[in-house]
Parts: sequence; structure tokens; C-alpha cells
Amino acid sequence: MQAMQVRQFLQSRWFLVVLLTFIPGGLLFGSLTDADTIGRLRSLLPSQYVTAFVLLLMSFSLDSRQLNAAFRSPGPVLWAFLINAGLLPLCGWAMMSFQTTADFRIGLMIATSVPSTLAACSVWTRKAGGNDAVSLLTTVMTNGLCFLTVPFWLHLSTSQNVALDTRRLAMDLLLVVLTPTVIGQLLRRVKLAGEFATRRKTPIGVLAQFCILLLVLLSACGAGVQLQQSGLANQLSGIAIVWLTCIGLHVFALLVANAGAMLLRMDRVNRIGAVMAGSQKTLPIGVYLATSPEAFGGPAVVDGLPVPFAVFPMLMFHASQLFIDTLVADRFAREGRLLATAPAADSSAGSSSTIAPSSDCDPAHGSSPTSSD
Repeated sequence: MQAMQVRQFLQSRWFLVVLLTFIPGGLLFGSLTDADTIGRLRSLLPSQYVTAFVLLLMSFSLDSRQLNAAFRSPGPVLWAFLINAGLLPLCGWAMMSFQTTADFRIGLMIATSVPSTLAACSVWTRKAGGNDAVSLLTTVMTNGLCFLTVPFWLHLSTSQNVALDTRRLAMDLLLVVLTPTVIGQLLRRVKLAGEFATRRKTPIGVLAQFCILLLVLLSACGAGVQLQQSGLANQLSGIAIVWLTCIGLHVFALLVANAGAMLLRMDRVNRIGAVMAGSQKTLPIGVYLATSPEAFGGPAVVDGLPVPFAVFPMLMFHASQLFIDTLVADRFAREGRLLATAPAADSSAGSSSTIAPSSDCDPAHGSSPTSSD
């Protein structure tokens, strides 16, 4: 019985287990390996190409047919967009001064500026009993407009210290994020390709996750090389501070999104969709921005010095949201089951302002709220 429980846990949480293994494992390997070897390994998988491939896969496997319902009642989507692309970057900017190194200041701003997750957001929303049409449209909006929002926030918060080429960054995000996302959705409109994406959603999702893990591992190896020079002991306090900051910002976004949705009198299913979509951040775009010198229009430097640990806050933010949102989704689901047994459940469920959640099962992620993009 215990072996079965372990197997079920690994099946539903495998990405999180591997992620939390790759981060310290990559740091250790990088700290014991010379920089030239790590450089050659990273050159085999350029981050911009891997990120574009991941987003193409995730977009190709994303069923967007229910978006029309969310367009008809856009209030929850706009609220989630405001939290994700407005409140979180603003709070990240406010917390930069509390970080101990330039790496963590830049990394924190990247982590809070990137868009919402492409697939996992709908997974958590569906698990919680919310409206995944809201989370899906929020995902499309934040990713589709990130070539404007991300350069805006990064320029506003780092322009005094970083020679940020905003125009080039916007073009990079157009090519690396928006283009593969659009191509993936266009491919779905081809009948045979769309049927293939529906049938093979699980292996497509696993392949995308595997590519993300490779990016994380190589990024951790690169940071491990720097630990040889700076020493881990000098970074521990900074790591603790930025990790607590990431947790605090994510929880704060969850609470504000939920409180605002209640004040705006959103139906429960729409409120859950707005809470999940508004608070989450995607991993591959954040890793790309934090590790690719081209993303900043040249070497990623602050005051003439490299920032090799800028990727840490993105990894910490993502790993933390995996844990936290699993608990939040479980709580929402329990509340939903209790409401379903109440006498007033039928009348409240029939509200005309509710956007009907999609009944389309997500075979790639339905059993795994920690599935990531």
C-alpha cells in the first residue's frame, strides 16, 4: 500500500521532484566543473531556441475553443491581467531594495514581470473547481502582450543600473514567445494536427516539461561555476531573503486577487480562475531572460559586473508556487464539495453571469496540479 502511494505521488508530482533535484544537483556539478566545460554544454542548447520550442509545444497542446465564453464576460480576465502584469511587477520593484545582491534584484524583477503560465494555470483552476476559460484567456493575454509589458517593467526598474536595450528585448520576446505561441495555435486549426494534439497531449506536455528541466539544469550548472568564485556561504543570506520575498509576493497576489474578486462580486468559479491566473508566473520565459545575454541586448551586467544568479529568483518563485497553489487548489475544491451539498447550491450555480467552465478534460495535466510550463 505504501509503495502504491509513493508511486502515485511520483506520478503526480514528478516535475516538482525533478526540479528540486536538478537545482542543487546542477549547482554542485557546476561548482566542481571548470567554466569551459559548462560553457560548451550550455552552447549545445541555446536558451532562446529551447524556450521557443517549449512554447510552441505548449501552445499546440492548448485547446482554446472556450475562449469565446470568456470574451463575452471579460471582467475576471481583466482583473487577473491587472494583478499579473501590474500589481506583481510593481511589488517586485518595491522589494528590489531589500535584496542583498544585484543578481537577486534583477532576478526578482524578471520573475515578477514575466507572464502567467501557459498550461498549469488551467490545470490548477480546473482542479479547484473554477472557470478555466478565465485562466486560459488570461494566459493568452499576458503571454501575447509580454513583448510590451516585460520590457516596460524591466526598463522602469533597472534602467539606472542595466544597459537595457528595450527595443531589442521586445523583438526577442516577439520572436521567442509570441511567434511560437501563434504558430502552435494555427497548427491546431489543421484538422489532422489538431486531432493529433488532442490525442497526444500527455506526451507533448511531458516533452515540453523535459525541455524546461534541461534549461533549469544548465542554468543551475552555470550558477554553480560562479559559486567557485564567490562561495556558497556568501550567498546563503541573500538566497533566504529572495526566497521569502518570492513566497510573500505570490501569497500577497493570491490574497489581493481573491479579495478584489469578492469586492467585484464575481461568481465563485470566475473568482477562482482570476486568483489562479493572476498570481502565477511562467518558468521558461523567466529562465530565458535571466540566462540569455541576448535578452538584454548584450552581456547581462549590472554596473559592469555579470549577474549569474539572476535565474535563482525565477526558480524559487516557480518552485514555491507549485507547493502553494496545490494547497490553495485543494482548499477551493473542498469548499466546492461542501457548497455542492448545501441546499442553495443549485440556485447559486445557475447565476447568469457565470462563464461556464470547460468540461474538456486535460489528459496531460488533469492528475497533476504541479505540471509546469
